[in-house]
Amino acid sequence: MKSTIEIVLEAGRSRKDYWRDIFRYRELFYILAWRDITVRYKQTAIGIAWAVVRPFLTMVILTVIFGRVANLPSEGTAPYAILVMTGMLPWTLFATSLGEASGSLIANSNLISKVYFPRLIVPTAAVITAFVDFLIGLIMLFGMMAYYHFVPSWRICLLPVFMVLALLASLGPGLYATSLNVKYRDFRYIIPFFVQFGLYVSPVGFSSNLIPEKWRMLYSLNPVVGVIDGFRWCLLGGESSLHLTGFCTSLFAIGCFLWLGVHTFRGMERSFADII
Repeated sequence: MKSTIEIVLEAGRSRKDYWRDIFRYRELFYILAWRDITVRYKQTAIGIAWAVVRPFLTMVILTVIFGRVANLPSEGTAPYAILVMTGMLPWTLFATSLGEASGSLIANSNLISKVYFPRLIVPTAAVITAFVDFLIGLIMLFGMMAYYHFVPSWRICLLPVFMVLALLASLGPGLYATSLNVKYRDFRYIIPFFVQFGLYVSPVGFSSNLIPEKWRMLYSLNPVVGVIDGFRWCLLGGESSLHLTGFCTSLFAIGCFLWLGVHTFRGMERSFADII
């Protein structure tokens, strides 16, 4: 007795089962993320040490400019270098995620043009690669705290919540930039300028408390502001306060950017293989 195989072609099936397919293709997500992690610094002279050197040198420059030259105040008794480093960590995660995710589809063009899988996996795996650099920087921050004999309060227990928030804040703009970069290749030249400009308008080298109250809500429309303030609230102890209105505004901005990123990405996803 011969067995028969029945193939069912259903219009819109891939769209209907899209989010279920992401779970089904989770092994591909692990493979892409691990590949990006292993090859990221493979052919560099100092390897993974770049994950420490870059944020450390930026922290030193910002500490000298804002802490010594401009003589801006820190938050409470925290050394200015730790204030800057607690801002550098989420900002570096955001900037690296944006840069890595924006070019991820083009870098995997051979895979995308030949095999079906939810394309959302590719830029998300790139964000995870940036998260590994973030964890290395976090270890460096704890080493700085030990050097300065600075002990964080119990709020550090809530740090994982703000780490997830940092990932969401990075994922939304990353998906949006990825979608535009596939269709408009010159967009890759805009992203480094945006990242460089955003470093100085975000509270990385200074405290958000320096922003006048009347501009605080407008300033907090930058989604990174709420993440940085949350990190400092967790790590700097009781001297650091969390501006509730500004933080809620940043949460709203993170949600809007995440919706915009996913919506734009899903709208253009079916044409990625043809454009690439």
